[in-house]
Amino acid sequence: MLLSAARRVGASALRLGVQSCRSLAASVPLSEKGAPTSSRGHTYTRDLDAARTHPLPGQLMPVYRVMDAGSKVDPEEDPNLDDTTLVEMYEKMVTLGEMDQTLYKAQRMGLTSFYMMCSGEEGTHFGSASALDPGDMVFGQYREAGVLMWRGYTIDEFMDQCFSNRLDPGKGRQMPVHYGSKKLNFQFISSPLATQMPQAPGHAYGMKLAGSKNCVIVYFGDGAAQEGDAHAAMNFAATLGCPVIFFCRNNAYAISTPVEEQYAGDGIAGRGQGYGMEAIRVDGNDVLAVHKVTKHARDVAVGEHRPVLIEAMTYRLGSHSTSDDQTAYQDMAEVKQWETCHPTLRLRGYLHQRGLWGEEKEAALRGRAQKEIREAMQRARHELKPHLDNLFSHVYDQLPPRLEAQRRELWDLVNKYSKHYPVKHYES
Repeated sequence: MLLSAARRVGASALRLGVQSCRSLAASVPLSEKGAPTSSRGHTYTRDLDAARTHPLPGQLMPVYRVMDAGSKVDPEEDPNLDDTTLVEMYEKMVTLGEMDQTLYKAQRMGLTSFYMMCSGEEGTHFGSASALDPGDMVFGQYREAGVLMWRGYTIDEFMDQCFSNRLDPGKGRQMPVHYGSKKLNFQFISSPLATQMPQAPGHAYGMKLAGSKNCVIVYFGDGAAQEGDAHAAMNFAATLGCPVIFFCRNNAYAISTPVEEQYAGDGIAGRGQGYGMEAIRVDGNDVLAVHKVTKHARDVAVGEHRPVLIEAMTYRLGSHSTSDDQTAYQDMAEVKQWETCHPTLRLRGYLHQRGLWGEEKEAALRGRAQKEIREAMQRARHELKPHLDNLFSHVYDQLPPRLEAQRRELWDLVNKYSKHYPVKHYES
């Protein structure tokens, strides 16, 4: 019964457009505020107020969108971003995609140990990041590289972290893609699922007490939303009035577990009413809608000291990570359908309609991005690895005797058998 209910109700919040998101979008007049229902009873809306209103019992929250799958934008809902911002947003989305492909191949060649791609979810990254203030604190999960890229994290910095060289801020002690930057107000990624969620309202509450005019945004997936930490985080945030945005990337799968087996209610945004917080469901492949919704959420968080829950409906086009094989559980025909709604393609179509983009610019951008990425990867590959003493540093102010003994033992072994250890590749 539970699984059946999930397929009838909960999954409708995600499978909103697979019947063919392109044909569905094309059937919606731009002047119409509500879109036709999908095969599972879900609707699109171009009315942000309607998207923020909790539905009546038995109804599903609609999905807010500004741009349809054919790249047509409702002028009444257009966030009116300037040309420079729109072009920069697109260029970085393309660059992230090219970097993804390069680092995925690098792992398959044995050059790195692990990687997680962002394909299909770029709209959630750049739409939300562009609506934030640089002083807002970010708590990521592990698939938000675009947020860092928007804030100024360089290709070299991505590569240094993934190749665990001496320039990696984590000194090689973390897995690849576990980025972070104190300078850019992006907390370092933690592998255990959902640990960032209760940390975020804690940081936000501190901001509130300090009288800060900034907020916190915390990203998580539909799978992390099933963790106990998610409940604790949202309940604390609501009861304490924390200026925090909970941003859920609902990409249909928690590794190999589909949303049908994760929840039986109306997705993640449907939980907002129970916590007493505003919740919005948005088309995560519509970068303009994501920007507008995040900007609104930030206004509420900072101006009213209230948390906001955003559920961005998107789709993970690749495997969960390089340790996963999506063909074992995903319908690849469904993946192909979702590729037609790719957020990068939709934004490119919009730029083309505005006369801001063309084939020559596209070719030049991709050539430039590929060259920059290849060169950065070669620099990172040939950079020295971190000093071995970093195995013991940055935890204790004074190294305990037992760890000091282990450090000495390590160096005794390395010095004794130096010809068997690649010490020349490590910082000395």
